[in-house]
Amino acid sequence: MVKICCIGAGYVGGPTMAVIALKCPSIEVAVVDISVPRINAWNSDQLPIYEPGLDDVVKQCRGKNLFFSTDVEKHVREADIVFVSVNTPTKTRGLGAGKAADLTYWESAARMIADVSKSDKIVVEKSTVPVKTAEAIEKILTHNSKGIKFQILSNPEFLAEGTAIQDLFNPDRVLIGGRETPEGNKAVQALKDVYAHWVPEDRILTTNLWSAELSKLAANAFLAQRISSVNAMSALCEATGADVTQVSYAVGKDTRIGPKFLNASVGFGGSCFQKDILNLVYICECNGLPEVAEYWRQVIKINDYQKNRFVNRVVSSMFNTVSNKKIAILGFAFKKDTGDTRETPAIDVCKGLLGDKARLSIYDPQVTEDQIQRDLTMNKFDWDHPLHLQPMSPTTVKQVTCVWDAYEATKDAHGICILTEWDEFKTLDFKRIYDNMQKPAFVFDGRNIVNAEQLREIGFIVYSIGKPLDAWLKDMPAVA
Repeated sequence: MVKICCIGAGYVGGPTMAVIALKCPSIEVAVVDISVPRINAWNSDQLPIYEPGLDDVVKQCRGKNLFFSTDVEKHVREADIVFVSVNTPTKTRGLGAGKAADLTYWESAARMIADVSKSDKIVVEKSTVPVKTAEAIEKILTHNSKGIKFQILSNPEFLAEGTAIQDLFNPDRVLIGGRETPEGNKAVQALKDVYAHWVPEDRILTTNLWSAELSKLAANAFLAQRISSVNAMSALCEATGADVTQVSYAVGKDTRIGPKFLNASVGFGGSCFQKDILNLVYICECNGLPEVAEYWRQVIKINDYQKNRFVNRVVSSMFNTVSNKKIAILGFAFKKDTGDTRETPAIDVCKGLLGDKARLSIYDPQVTEDQIQRDLTMNKFDWDHPLHLQPMSPTTVKQVTCVWDAYEATKDAHGICILTEWDEFKTLDFKRIYDNMQKPAFVFDGRNIVNAEQLREIGFIVYSIGKPLDAWLKDMPAVA
């Protein structure tokens, strides 16, 4: 029986291994992590991450051929294939600070694999890692191998949170990169055989190691670039009276461009886009390509500009001060159908409003108060370290309250910021909300999900990103 072990029970490791276990009943899959609370959660009815469809998959396999354990060394020792899916945060100090990936956790995983292994293994990079990581890991393994042979593969994940299980069931492509040697080809084939249980052969692509590593960074950079492109257009639309929804629809009708990732918003978030682009920037700089680095850096600059622009619009519309005013924040996750808040634009928007002494009342159907408070007090990039290494019980932000209902959040508020496109926000009773707010009542729609005209008829002053401005807003220009 083939045995697979995955080090790291997070957003990537957990769902990926659960689907492999479901689709390959003849393979034994163990997901290991040093975090006891996280493994306990995977073994309970309350999984540590929210992802539609994940519960069902885990419940079907757990205890049969899918196991979650903190006994890392035992499962690594017994495995034929070891996936490594550990955190690769952005460095905050030292060489490459603010851009380069910190491979501390990766390196300690590799050293541990070398230490405990008694048989040949295939080691698979699953975390997003900078190009040439495989080479470094290969060196660590071979220098500590005690005669055991290791083959390194790169198998980047292309999951979108909120649809991860569907993406795993029916992937656009599975990418496997390996050494172009007989042993390397054999390892690639072994991993290919696992995926071939349910993925059509023509969707399993094989490349060399560097191409696989770079393809992941490039894919995320291209996706983020599309969002920044449409967000840049949204600023121009507001300035000229054009409607960004109409513009992006017209642009997306061109089959060469296509309609996906063309929704203007308050900005992109998620654990990968910013991190991967910073990584790409650093790799370009290290390889003597400053022009290429600068090109990709602009994608992040526009994203930061968009978040700042949104905050400035809120403050300037409300008589240039939000000091001591209650503002309702609807949605904190970086997108709907996930409880993930990593790099969510809501963090920067909230911090910007708190900087102007606003009082915030936050509601998100999937994010806990503890998580929101952590996010608002943590330093940049802290989120990407394992939980037990993050700052403990941070000081809470006094001007922030978290509630479990949109009507409670908006009661007595001066303004509402919609920061996540949860479906339930589209069907709120805005007349009821308006009646319980301070006047003038403002709605700042960071996701373009409400019907602005209907809200104006109720009496709201509405700002929608990239849409023609309310007369009120024209009189109060947002100065960036």
